Amino acid sequence: MYYRKLSEFERERYELALWRVREIAEGGADALFAPDFFRGEAVFLLKSEKLRADIEAGKDRDWTLPQLEERNQLLYEEILPEHYESCYGNPAYAAAVFKEAGSSMSVLYDELRGAVVCAFENRPFDLLILMELFLGCCSLFEEAAEDHGGKPAVPPAAGVRSLIYWYLCDYCQDLTEQRVSETLDPSFSFARDRILSEDLSDPRYLYRFGEYITENERKTAEYLASLPREEIDAIARTWVRGYRTGFLVEKKDLSKKKTVNIRYRLGFERVIRSAILQFREMGLESILYRSAIHIQDKSPHGRIGWYGAVPNRQYEFDHANDRALWLDEHFVTGSLAAKRIAYENEKEAAAVHGGPACMDVFGEVPFTPAANDKVPRLTAAQEQLFARYQTESGYIVNRYIRGEERSFTIIAYPVPEIGENFEAIFKETVRINNLDSERYQNIQQYLIDALDQGESVRVLGRDGNETDLTIRLHHLEDPEHQTNFENCVADVNIPVGEVFTSPVLAGTNGVLHVKEVYLGEFGYHDLKIRLIDGMVSDYGCANFSSEEENRKFIETNILYHHASVPIGEFAIGTNTTAYRMAHDYRIADRLPILIAEKMGPHFAFGDTCYSFQEDMAVFNPDGKEIIARDNERSILRKSAPEKAYFGCHTDVTIPYEELGSITVIRPDGSGIRLLENGRFVLPGTEVLNGPLEGIGLL
Repeated sequence: MYYRKLSEFERERYELALWRVREIAEGGADALFAPDFFRGEAVFLLKSEKLRADIEAGKDRDWTLPQLEERNQLLYEEILPEHYESCYGNPAYAAAVFKEAGSSMSVLYDELRGAVVCAFENRPFDLLILMELFLGCCSLFEEAAEDHGGKPAVPPAAGVRSLIYWYLCDYCQDLTEQRVSETLDPSFSFARDRILSEDLSDPRYLYRFGEYITENERKTAEYLASLPREEIDAIARTWVRGYRTGFLVEKKDLSKKKTVNIRYRLGFERVIRSAILQFREMGLESILYRSAIHIQDKSPHGRIGWYGAVPNRQYEFDHANDRALWLDEHFVTGSLAAKRIAYENEKEAAAVHGGPACMDVFGEVPFTPAANDKVPRLTAAQEQLFARYQTESGYIVNRYIRGEERSFTIIAYPVPEIGENFEAIFKETVRINNLDSERYQNIQQYLIDALDQGESVRVLGRDGNETDLTIRLHHLEDPEHQTNFENCVADVNIPVGEVFTSPVLAGTNGVLHVKEVYLGEFGYHDLKIRLIDGMVSDYGCANFSSEEENRKFIETNILYHHASVPIGEFAIGTNTTAYRMAHDYRIADRLPILIAEKMGPHFAFGDTCYSFQEDMAVFNPDGKEIIARDNERSILRKSAPEKAYFGCHTDVTIPYEELGSITVIRPDGSGIRLLENGRFVLPGTEVLNGPLEGIGLL
């Protein structure tokens, strides 16, 4: 099944829109202000429709690799860094041309970019509404010219903004239902069909997904094509086994589930094909949905789904808060209502959905965005609205895909951009992802036994790291049968190597400082976050010259538009083998948080690890129940649910070389030292220091 076909009336609208777009492309833009914008977008939409028709007819199946590479480059060249200064997708350039209407015109440009994906996936309804949005903008400029005696003019900024606003309102229900369906219904099979049917030894297959392709995707696919099938199957098996183990460890019934969502980056199709087949053996059909193409569905915190290369990370950063143009109470209320209806329509599919299996990548050069004062910015009121939307949206999803019944797994592998040692690092990552879980479980139990003797933990930095944090722990009423820390090995969260808890907020105070850290797509310099009674009270970094820009950067990407969030997790990473890999290959700044969090103590800001699942009993392998599943904010789900969750969980790790000490503080004030000067000193854990030998920590 593919996307909806057009009704007879919609087909008539489609033909009329095509005729009018063609007219604009062939001279109808000459009387408009900035005719190059309108002519360029009209030509782009016409090329997208021709591309859709050609792909539907199979005309590109015999294209050579150079032809496919050229087409891919032409589809994305406008937004590439080398062309970005004079691209209408750049809010600064759009503002220079369209003045006050510039930010809205740049957002419209970004929305029209989705026509490429619509062509590849044969989504005529989406192409129709994009063409009509474009033509609506043309009409606004035509009216502005009439109002100025036939002289080209820019309409009022409010008019362009209103056009986008009502476009989103008019199609909110249609697009929300479509998005929810493709995330739950396995018959939306565009990517799965290609992965299972294409010749994955022929690199041309990469260009049939409609995503931007770089050396990362090409060389990854080439490298995986060189590996024997047994090795590919083993890589997939580690991932699939982790998914199954998550259900077993959490005592959830996998037999109730029929689908799993696979999220990954293009280039790994041989592994994904093997995983699809292994999941089928478990009774699960794989759902693969593309990261969102419509602005109403996009996340400000990165791509969710499957995706190709990001053509320009500055472009994506500049459009992360486009919703500032339309976000208001009416839109939020309507969006939430649309989501409720969409999930109700798909409630049977939601009930049998098992959750995501995510394959992250790492190795790209860290990105520090440039400040752009022309990008849309959420007001304080909009930030509160968006936070409310995220919270209530989470409740809706959890009502239909119940947290106590679903699970997940996540794993990560490098891409060739990591450097000339790519293949060696890939093999080392495979080894790290398969470390002996039982061995780590036993070592980590020593840490947990010591931690459970304390009422708090103190973490200190060293050598310029200003961290000084006291983390308050829950009181254990029955220490023989209860624990505060989860013994985390390689199940849902691969690789092995951490013990973690949800701290008590009251009494958790101090400052967290990291000299350099890479979170998601962004690098942070000299990051500091201060806590008072477990809530973020102040923060800053040195990314930008302006303190205001630095605070806004943290608020947007770490706090997710909240003025303050609680500390949701305190953990101690134990994977010194991963740390050694990072040191030897000098890739610490390239590792994903999935691996980095295992390489030292880390702290998560936002919700706890047990959000929406706090009432489900969780046990460690030794049989003790983990009672630290709530904090003073999450417990509000029972009395004031709108205050309980924050829709974020952002991990920040202190690397071993910046760590002075971690000490458990007993009720009588005495201490148990766990780590000192970056090394494990608790009896029973010293073996973890082995991989650290010879690298300046011991």
